[in-house]
Amino acid sequence: MQPDQGMRRRLADVTLAVVVGALVMTSAAFDTGTTVLDHLLIALGSLALAGYRRAPRTVLAVTTGAMTAYVLHAHPGVLSALPVLAAVHTAARVGHRAVAAAASGVFLAGYLATGPRTEEIIERVLLLVGWFLCAVATGLADRNWQAYLRQTEQRALEAERTREESALRRAGEERLRIARELHDSLTHSISIVKLQAGVAVHLARKRGEDVPPALLAIQEAGGEAMRELRATLEVLRTDEPTGTPALLVERARAAGLAVELTVTGEERPLTAALDRAAYRIVQEALTNAARYAGPAKVSVRLAYGGQELEIRVDDDGCADPSRPHTPGIGLTGMRERVTAVGGTLDAGPRPEGGFSVRVRLPLADAREVA
Repeated sequence: MQPDQGMRRRLADVTLAVVVGALVMTSAAFDTGTTVLDHLLIALGSLALAGYRRAPRTVLAVTTGAMTAYVLHAHPGVLSALPVLAAVHTAARVGHRAVAAAASGVFLAGYLATGPRTEEIIERVLLLVGWFLCAVATGLADRNWQAYLRQTEQRALEAERTREESALRRAGEERLRIARELHDSLTHSISIVKLQAGVAVHLARKRGEDVPPALLAIQEAGGEAMRELRATLEVLRTDEPTGTPALLVERARAAGLAVELTVTGEERPLTAALDRAAYRIVQEALTNAARYAGPAKVSVRLAYGGQELEIRVDDDGCADPSRPHTPGIGLTGMRERVTAVGGTLDAGPRPEGGFSVRVRLPLADAREVA
């Protein structure tokens, strides 16, 4: 989440808490016998709503306790339920349905205990029951809607990733086709020209004749053309990653993933095999985080040691350590790549939630990956 967006959300939360508190305070001002303690309870129950994003259950407990104490002490009208309704809605919105229902029951019981079971009290309690049911229902509906939006966004990202992979695959196939055509046509023709020029130079020298400068130029140009063509074919047949882990992090940020990069130790150039492996490891880990972690924060750490490079990619997403983890194709390919350069890989859910990928790559005597 961007800093500006986070500031706007915090401001909106505080505004909600102030507005709810002002409404209840205004209603309490018309009730006779309202004391300073009642105003303090209203302020506590209302202003606690500002922290509902970080701790919805704590906010629900504080708001329910404060407002229940308020109704038991002051016997106010139904507007006193407004902070609890907001807390119940936000708790149900993040999936705490049982806690929201329990808090609703506690407040309704407190409100029902404010006086004799008169017809007016019964009507008010029934009205509040309807309000609390609506708060729970709208919270669940909002939760389902947010889940639908996240799934839609993930499908869009997956479709975009699939299109990019398809385009890269087609580009790779086209490069190989061009390389084959060049090899089968130009390589043969240039080889013939170079061979004929070499034979002509050899025969001229064997007969003791002066070799024409044009023939020597053709022989030299043929050799140079062969070297240039081989270099071109090598480039066309090579599918090297273009970029660095830092560039991958920037691309992930641009795509909306909250990711931070930390580099420790003395950064230094790597062998081609290690550079390729490090790039692909970070790329696959960020791709998995974007696909499976949900709206999570991701940290990428590169630690350069004396004998090894440690790569660690952690997220605080929805991976559950209590559920069995089955490696997919991406992690299997990552493990094969790490093993090919003599490294080790540890990947799985974190005890505190989320997923972690930890790779150790030896910096000395690394083997080249074909």
